[in-house]
Amino acid sequence: MSLTTDPNDPKLEQIRPNGHQESYLVLSEEERAKGFVRPVRRSYRHVGQQPKHPLRDLTPEEHARYDRFGYVKFEAHPDSGSGVTGRFWTQAQLEDRSCGSVTTMGLALAETYARSPKFYGGTFCCGCNRHFPVAEFVWEGTQEVVGS
Repeated sequence: MSLTTDPNDPKLEQIRPNGHQESYLVLSEEERAKGFVRPVRRSYRHVGQQPKHPLRDLTPEEHARYDRFGYVKFEAHPDSGSGVTGRFWTQAQLEDRSCGSVTTMGLALAETYARSPKFYGGTFCCGCNRHFPVAEFVWEGTQEVVGS
């Protein structure tokens, strides 16, 4: 595995048999040297999709309409900026914590997250040997979602 600062590097699209990319994009040393807006953390835990906003119980009307799908809670998205205002959750989705594995990354990747938290849209899980959206991970020892 290698690191690159070139977003057009073709190795970024190549996946190894173990699930890792052939190369990972990082910010340049010069950019990382400008300082960090978040702590440099090297490990994160795979917890699966989790609500980002408070959940509420379903209304009687929502129960009538959505019980057949197994929905038990609603998460309002106050700043959605679109016609979609929230998400319904099933109990199974709320209980899913995925594999729970902790993945530790190299320093350049960790510093890229610390300098620009939203730089990556996905990250690797060493337990699942696959990439998932960063929203499925929390920094080890916290409840803070990776990429937030």
